[in-house]
Amino acid sequence: MSAISSVYSQNTRSYTDYGNFASGKKINSAADGAAELSIIQKEESQIRGTDAGTNNIASAKDMLQVSDGALSQITDNLQRMRELAVQASNTALMTDADRSAVQMEIDQLKQGISDIASQTSFNTKNILDGSQKGFHIATDANGGGMEISTGDATLKALGIEDFDVTGDFDLSDIDKALESISSTRSSGGAQMNALSHAYNNNTNYLLNTTGAKSRLEDLDFPKAISDLKKKETLQQYQFFMQRKQTQEEEARMFRMFM
Repeated sequence: MSAISSVYSQNTRSYTDYGNFASGKKINSAADGAAELSIIQKEESQIRGTDAGTNNIASAKDMLQVSDGALSQITDNLQRMRELAVQASNTALMTDADRSAVQMEIDQLKQGISDIASQTSFNTKNILDGSQKGFHIATDANGGGMEISTGDATLKALGIEDFDVTGDFDLSDIDKALESISSTRSSGGAQMNALSHAYNNNTNYLLNTTGAKSRLEDLDFPKAISDLKKKETLQQYQFFMQRKQTQEEEARMFRMFM
């Protein structure tokens, strides 16, 4: 009976081996290695979390690019406003009517800036109207990361809400607005670089952690096939020896009763 149990146990292990071949993994359950399975599950959590963080980084970079594109348009408007303001400063040639005409174009440019600030959004969130003070970007596997901001490009924030060349005006108001936009764009560029570093770090982490998990979990097919062939050969030999032993025992019993 013990011999039969031994063969049965060996056959069961063979079925497990074939199950490993089917899954391509050497650790499929706690029975295959409780400690290894625990490590694998933790690494899987870190891999999935890091992968999600990498996607978050890509989305944040997209948002910053949308913001920078809009700020670039605002810069163009401000540069044109400054050019018109310089023209309006020429009292030797500009009449009141001329300044009124210039102000009409400036008002249109201001409206364009206001529209860009109020309508620029990413995933339905306005990003240049000052309503969002900042965004937390979860870049790592555990929800940690960095804070980014896109700034406030409204006329009020830029200090040009009441800019009017038909009366007394200060050209430095436009210069300050340009400096503010330039500072916001520079900050966005720095944040973009920081996100790129985080992205590269995640990519490296994923590569190494996935490799470590694979070494623990994945089946080494050539070695597994070799081991299985050895087991099957040993099983066949054991079965042959058991059958021979049984036959000899039967022959001995036969001789005893003859």
